[in-house]
Amino acid sequence: MQLEDKKVMVYGAAKSGISATRLLQRLGASVILYDGNVTITKFDFVNQFDIEDGFTLITGSLSEDLIDSIDLLVISPGVPCDHPDIVRMKEKNIPVWGEIELAFCYTKGKVIGITGTNGKTTTTTLVGKLMKSYFPEVFVVGNIGKSYTDVALDTRSDTVTVIELSSFQLETIQTFKPDVSTILNITPDHLDRHHTMEEYIAMKERIALNQSVNELCILNYEDEILRNMAARLKTKVLFFSSKRELEEGLYLEEDEIYYSRSGEKKLICDVNRLRVIGRHNYENIMAAVGIALQMGVPMEYIRKTLFNFKGVEHRIEYVETIHGVTYYNDSKGTNPDASIKAIQAMKGPTVLIAGGYDKKVSFVPWLQTFQGKVKCLVLIGQTKKQIAKEARHQDIHNIYLADSLEEAVRISASQAKYGDNVLLSPACASWGMFDDFEQRGNLFKQYVRSML
Repeated sequence: MQLEDKKVMVYGAAKSGISATRLLQRLGASVILYDGNVTITKFDFVNQFDIEDGFTLITGSLSEDLIDSIDLLVISPGVPCDHPDIVRMKEKNIPVWGEIELAFCYTKGKVIGITGTNGKTTTTTLVGKLMKSYFPEVFVVGNIGKSYTDVALDTRSDTVTVIELSSFQLETIQTFKPDVSTILNITPDHLDRHHTMEEYIAMKERIALNQSVNELCILNYEDEILRNMAARLKTKVLFFSSKRELEEGLYLEEDEIYYSRSGEKKLICDVNRLRVIGRHNYENIMAAVGIALQMGVPMEYIRKTLFNFKGVEHRIEYVETIHGVTYYNDSKGTNPDASIKAIQAMKGPTVLIAGGYDKKVSFVPWLQTFQGKVKCLVLIGQTKKQIAKEARHQDIHNIYLADSLEEAVRISASQAKYGDNVLLSPACASWGMFDDFEQRGNLFKQYVRSML
């Protein structure tokens, strides 16, 4: 769609919406930035836009006349497609795009797409480093932080763009087609938004929607959902496995990662030389290596990058050791499956801090992994009473309820003994108590270090 002089509404005035507005202004569109918050004004966006004209702010309700005048609607990831305003516009046959679709339409060069319930940020960060080790210009964008629309017009034919994609962002793609994609895993999450597990799976699968046999999708063989999905995909498929040897693909054998192809078995690395821990991280590494190999990155560049990779902040991040107790920040563990992986990575008895916003998922499978690992459970947030109730049904009784994260840290310190771990891995989103998981993790680190 040619957007010059078109009237485009950007629905949602947060970070994604502001970035989309900037791109649309550069394309010559007449932009209406809409938000339901009636207290914001145009003055709140001073210094956000290089171009002062071609931008109108509207808040509150939307009139039919205004809707009828729109040529294109661009919605922020946080806006569900079944929102009444979005439904109204779809009924009028107004095209509805997300930020990812908008940016992709103006992107040059190669595109790598990464999704999954857990491990997206770690994998995207590592893939970004692998690409930067070999290619002259690389952008790392999407759900990881920097908006895709902020860089789309700066890409060239030799650019590689690495994109972390959430189910929310994939919901609104139409022509988006990565040269290489990966789905790391799929476990229950965001059912408050997608309503059913089937719908959530369908959103993840959309990453390969427009890929052809000329492109590659990398999948986790140990995820039954993804094994079944592989038969439906039009792409080439490469599997990775942390539990078995594969005739074709990447796999973990004892402490070594191998790549097997056409009857040849090549050692990638010994995991004992890596700076990240846990089987889930070895899965992330295999997916990243598969992407790098497909993109033509030489093995010596791959190995050097792997051995220097320290992981990402807020994902099983070492904080301090105080009086023989080791503290880990896994604030990015925002669902039960992510938290399970963090718990499994712990060596020694663990005091676990968990709880937060209720995303309507069951905590029972998570609680069933505590045996022999979690010695004490300290709960915070909206879900603390629900988790405590479910924990008691699982015969877990060493439970404490805290009114704040700071109190939870104090309780955990009092319960941990020399050689124990204290792990913040909430299994819940941060909303309601914190601005985001980063704030939650940073406060945890602050409270821990205040005990030094």
